[in-house]
Amino acid sequence: MDPKPKVPIGCFFRGCYNEELEVEIKKAKDLCYRYNGLHPNDREGQQEILKELLGKMGDQTTVMPPFWCDYGYQITIGDFFYANHNLIIQDGGTVCFGDHVFIGPNCCFTTAEHAIDPEMRKAGVEIAKPIKIGNNVWIGAGVTVLAGVEIGDNTVIGAGSVVTKSIPANVVAVGVPCRVVRGITEEDKRSYPVYQPGPLWD
Repeated sequence: MDPKPKVPIGCFFRGCYNEELEVEIKKAKDLCYRYNGLHPNDREGQQEILKELLGKMGDQTTVMPPFWCDYGYQITIGDFFYANHNLIIQDGGTVCFGDHVFIGPNCCFTTAEHAIDPEMRKAGVEIAKPIKIGNNVWIGAGVTVLAGVEIGDNTVIGAGSVVTKSIPANVVAVGVPCRVVRGITEEDKRSYPVYQPGPLWD
């Protein structure tokens, strides 16, 4: 996509009632509408729209429709990314996903915060903070990730969690608000019986 005006990061700006930003949002919504109208198995058509919509997209990217975002070009995705149905990304700030990220259905990533002061909020003042998701992260169904959050490599976020603060690498975290419950260990490879003899991975 062509270069677009960027939302200021981490400071107050007029997000609502901003004609320049509304033009960009309308363009993204048009692309999302086209995307969601495709046959769910139209892989080629999906890839064409995602390449136009997103800032960066790696190899083997799958986003099951419906999918909605605000700008699109603020989103970067690594290799082997899978998002299940009903993904919402409010990308006023940048939203970066690493490689081998799995996202369950009905998840929301929002970089936007409105002003606490009611007069500022009424005037359309917002704050945008980036979200960063590391490599090999699994985000369960119905998770909400809020502005300014970073999630470290290999971490699992349990279903239904609301992630209000950053989560380190190599842990399982769950809850409202989301908290670390334990580390990921070698024992997790033996959590379930192996269906067929031999290793499932190299």
